[in-house]
Amino acid sequence: MIKYPHNITHEFTMDCSHQLKLRIYYEDTDAGGIVYYANYLKFAERARTEMMRLLEPRYQQLVEKSEIAFTVRRCEVNFLAPARLDDHLEVKTEILNSKGATIEADQTICRNGQNLVNLKVHLACVNKKLQPTRMPKFLYTALSKFFNGSK
Repeated sequence: MIKYPHNITHEFTMDCSHQLKLRIYYEDTDAGGIVYYANYLKFAERARTEMMRLLEPRYQQLVEKSEIAFTVRRCEVNFLAPARLDDHLEVKTEILNSKGATIEADQTICRNGQNLVNLKVHLACVNKKLQPTRMPKFLYTALSKFFNGSK
């Protein structure tokens, strides 16, 4: 488990998923103290970024070495229940599929085991000109530790 300031932690779990723990701050909420819906996308992005930080070699080095990056191509979001000010949340990320230039991930945002938001995210690997490009083999290998149990 890696600890960060502001009670943010993340870890790689035995079921090949990544979990990011975070707390809801006033800035994350609307006037009623409920998390503003677009912030769930930020939490999911933050979790994917932290997952990529665990790769060897480091994600930033991968991006610089290969001159590639990932961009969200499609995102399906299912809002089930709201989070509120001071809640402690977990964002679980699992890679479902990766091939060629795409990654498909499942993300779940929970509070005390209750699913609040489910996301299915499709990422595209792009080059410096933002054109789709195949993932380098070493990147595919680095990502493989996050593939779900069926991989």
